[in-house]
Amino acid sequence: MDNYFSPVMDRRDVNQISALGIAHCGDAVFELLVRTWLCTHGSLQAKELHKKTVAYVAAPAQAARMEKLLPHLTEDELAMYKRGRNAHSRHGIPKNATHEEYAKATGLECLFGTLYLLGQKDRIHELFLLTQEDDHAL
Repeated sequence: MDNYFSPVMDRRDVNQISALGIAHCGDAVFELLVRTWLCTHGSLQAKELHKKTVAYVAAPAQAARMEKLLPHLTEDELAMYKRGRNAHSRHGIPKNATHEEYAKATGLECLFGTLYLLGQKDRIHELFLLTQEDDHAL
């Protein structure tokens, strides 16, 4: 691969990566989108940006945002989400999240990670905007 900033992998190659590996990548993608969204929608101090970012990317918040997305997913995207949701982590679930919230958040991260690795940036953007609808957090 020549471009790690904008990858375009073959689906077969992406499918060779574990669900948790893809979710690891998707976690960074989603957090970068949140950070960018926060920076471009207000003039917050760095401390406040950090607090809001943590609130947006915590498992309970990601799980709630995933609920908004479910009706908008294609069959293929739903399969991407379920692959992550059904993955079992050896690490403990964060104290602020239930098992169900953690599983849904991992599913969201797997969805965003898969789309990112496949080079589907327009779809990532579309789905991210759906997670932000009706959000008046700033």
